[in-house]
Amino acid sequence: MGTERFSGFPARADYSAIPTLLLTRVMSEIRDIAELKVTLYVIQAIYHRKGYPRFVTYDELAGDPVLLSGLEDGTKAPGEVLRQAVDRAVARGTLLSVTTGTQEFLVVNDEAGRRALPRLARGTVTVSNAPVAAGPPQSRPNIFTLYEQNIGMLTPMIAEELRAAEAEYPPRWIEDAFKEAVSLNKRNWRYIARILENWASEGRESGKPGGHPKKRTRPEDYYKGRFGHLVSR
Repeated sequence: MGTERFSGFPARADYSAIPTLLLTRVMSEIRDIAELKVTLYVIQAIYHRKGYPRFVTYDELAGDPVLLSGLEDGTKAPGEVLRQAVDRAVARGTLLSVTTGTQEFLVVNDEAGRRALPRLARGTVTVSNAPVAAGPPQSRPNIFTLYEQNIGMLTPMIAEELRAAEAEYPPRWIEDAFKEAVSLNKRNWRYIARILENWASEGRESGKPGGHPKKRTRPEDYYKGRFGHLVSR
């Protein structure tokens, strides 16, 4: 039986950020399709993870039937193919691995992943039972969706800053900051970051993360302070 033809991506399809270097250089060097599948899968999973540090455990990969079904080659058990694929990706340097006790942690070999590795090695991270793959749509858009809808295309550098902001600020703050910047016609991430920094340092009217921001009606209100140089006028 042939493979059913893919019907195409829907209008509001979810996207994941893939490092450009992987597509322009590393992918041409990968000869094992299982290694490529696992590498892309881990990148996608970590992209959708919340909090810090962001990682995937080997047990999560081994327990995902969708991934395992994609690794079947008719000659080896999917678990064996997975193990070899992970080992190849780690040997290549696209993924990093550290084992603490009986738990093997995997991260992408980028700046965030390299910073996370020592913390994972210390064994101070609580492992969630959440599935690896992205779950159902959230009740409010995540920071990457907000950026793409209100500012434009993501770049790897901006994506890294967005991840850091998402880990630091409550989702409501982030959504409100985007709304306020758009209302002032300041569609600029640095400007939005400054709004969040002001709220963090000065508080919000209710004094709680779920409250409403202090009302600012002038764009120049965000040019003040030691972070003002980050904001494009």
